[in-house]
Amino acid sequence: MTDKTQIPVDISVHEFQKLIRDRYFASDNARGTAGTFLYLTEEFGELATALANNNRPNRPPTDAEKENLEEEFADVLAWLATLANINGVDLASTLIKYTDPNRVQGVKD
Repeated sequence: MTDKTQIPVDISVHEFQKLIRDRYFASDNARGTAGTFLYLTEEFGELATALANNNRPNRPPTDAEKENLEEEFADVLAWLATLANINGVDLASTLIKYTDPNRVQGVKD
């Protein structure tokens, strides 16, 4: 598994989105929304495969499968942050939809 001792234990949504922006904005913005959305959908497919590999009946996942699942979750978050960056959306601000108790109503089935 990956050595996670150098990874921050906790990073804010704002900090993560800024990190992605600082590293990749020029190429992401040049690719545009449509191309970036295609990359995000590809990552969703890879996450779906990783979830299936980690949830097989009668067989626990291998260490490599667990590591891949973690990587795919990270990739989906990174591409989502990328889409937000090139479309001028601050993800941290959008989370009010779920963090404001006056807006959160009911449970999805």
